[in-house]
Amino acid sequence: MSRFGTVVPLVTARALSAREFTYELPDGAGKGAVVSVPFGRSRARGVVVDVVSAPPAGVKALPVEAVVHELPPVLVDLALWLAEYYGSTPARALELIAPVRRQRRKEQPSPVERQSLEGEAAPERLSADQEEALSRVVGALDAGGGHFLLYGPTGSGKTEVYLQAAAAALERGLGTIVLVPEIALAPQTVGRFRERFGDSVALLHSGLTDAERRDERERIAGGEARIVVGARSAIFAPMHGLGLICVDEEHDSSYKQESDPRYDARTVAAKRAALEGAVALYGSATPRPESWERLERLELSERIGGRLPPVRLVDLRRESGYPLSGPLLAELGAIAEHGGKAILLLNRRGVAPALHCRACGATFRCPDCDVALVLHRDEMLRCHHCGHAEPAPSECPVCRSVELARIGAGTQRLERELAARVPELELIRLDADAVKRPEELAGLLRRFRETDRAVLLGTQMVAKGHHFTGVALAAVVDADTGLGLPDLRAEERTFQLVTQLAGRSGRDGPGRVLVQTFQPDARPLALAARHDVPRFLADELRRRRELGYPPFRHLVRVLVTGPSEGAAVKLLAELRAGLEGHGADLLGPAPLFRLRGRHRAQLVAKTDEPRRLAARAAQLLAAAAPAMRKAKLTAVVDVDPQAL
Repeated sequence: MSRFGTVVPLVTARALSAREFTYELPDGAGKGAVVSVPFGRSRARGVVVDVVSAPPAGVKALPVEAVVHELPPVLVDLALWLAEYYGSTPARALELIAPVRRQRRKEQPSPVERQSLEGEAAPERLSADQEEALSRVVGALDAGGGHFLLYGPTGSGKTEVYLQAAAAALERGLGTIVLVPEIALAPQTVGRFRERFGDSVALLHSGLTDAERRDERERIAGGEARIVVGARSAIFAPMHGLGLICVDEEHDSSYKQESDPRYDARTVAAKRAALEGAVALYGSATPRPESWERLERLELSERIGGRLPPVRLVDLRRESGYPLSGPLLAELGAIAEHGGKAILLLNRRGVAPALHCRACGATFRCPDCDVALVLHRDEMLRCHHCGHAEPAPSECPVCRSVELARIGAGTQRLERELAARVPELELIRLDADAVKRPEELAGLLRRFRETDRAVLLGTQMVAKGHHFTGVALAAVVDADTGLGLPDLRAEERTFQLVTQLAGRSGRDGPGRVLVQTFQPDARPLALAARHDVPRFLADELRRRRELGYPPFRHLVRVLVTGPSEGAAVKLLAELRAGLEGHGADLLGPAPLFRLRGRHRAQLVAKTDEPRRLAARAAQLLAAAAPAMRKAKLTAVVDVDPQAL
């Protein structure tokens, strides 16, 4: 008896990627099979999303040519849900679970060994809070799943709870996925899990080659690797029998994908856990207000091995030195004299964020984006949005003055000034300019771990999740960089960044934290200096409840880009008219700064029904597609955006 399958071809054309086709299935093929099918005059890969008894009336189903490989059927359900929730197409969502598999050319070692740092032995015993948290997680494993927030200060032992919960899952024949927000955190996390679980650990992130990604996915699908560590895409690992998902540093906005499909790995993790009866464990020292409000909390109340270090706010209005104030230089001098390590955070790359003419006031800007060009050490001005680069001039092209001022400081200038002022210290810079490959990242982190009198300086990646012994000083060189941004999460991110960096110091001995700022009375900085996470979150939730922001309502953002600002705003005004009366508060349309030569504008909606509103917006945009093509406009619908 013939069997038939509903297949979604993995094609790029949006009109076709939303359609389903029926094919005759070979024996043994079912939901989750990745197949090769005849498609028009060519062939296409596709995914079987359902098995049916007969094709639609009047349709002659062609046979599937080959079954390429099989995926867990639950991943198909996950992808189809993702496409609906985030307003994408089934094909684009299914590409996440069924990426192209390159042909094997040669055997190669797993990237786990090459990209991991040394792990640590298990402690002799857990703290009482750790025991209680682990007991709750294991109980949920046995009861068919659950969702928890594991909250505690940095150094309170959250990773140990992940490790022992993963061991409990393995004892029950269940696998574990561990998510980290950035590739920069993978080496340390992989090292810790590899120390406990050996070769059963796999690694997945976008920094792997196609061949490495294929090999790791095969190890996971075949059951050889039962623990997966990776960045956001690892949530789609083809693991059978998933029992536990750990989302480390769950507050980090890097979990949100900024291209179609615009999914949030934290939300996808919750959905996958619900579909598989697994436990989703979200961990952070500075949780999101959304998680604090919605999730059952497991609290680790105290730091293991010592108290949180004192935080000193340095008022830059009273200091003559920038980026190195007198107090910061004194602390670095103490490390040069007595030993230890320091971590310095400056969340800007390059030498200076802007080049400015003292005579006429002109600022050098990108010709394609409405942003200042950043001066780099190679005397090039670069745009960090579109990649435009040009040589730094010796005189102002407007007035010919040679009085050019370098405004502000970036990590390259900080590195240069540190080399001049404290030459005794070894400097290790960690930012997107210094690290191009994952192997380089692991090497730099290993060097910092093994070196005394070393300074790790860089952008926000130095504040996230790293655990190094001997760190006597953690310093935020400029805490004001994110405070003035016009974004509902600006204060939240500043608080998180400062609190997270403060936690890198003093884990195994006395530590000190310095925060340099021109706004020492700012609420996020004052509360971060006191390590007062509950108070910050209580204030933030009160503010968001009054304003109707997440977690009390969802946001849906529609972004339109085009050759002129007027056309983009006009389309959004028409869209707004079509969305009125659908139970949403609409903000805008409002123009945004130009990017990559395209003008932009956005419409933001506050709603209790994000899927319904996003679907309505997509319907209206589809109807406007011919006019949009003529006007050269593009539009995206972003559900639960992390930045506005």
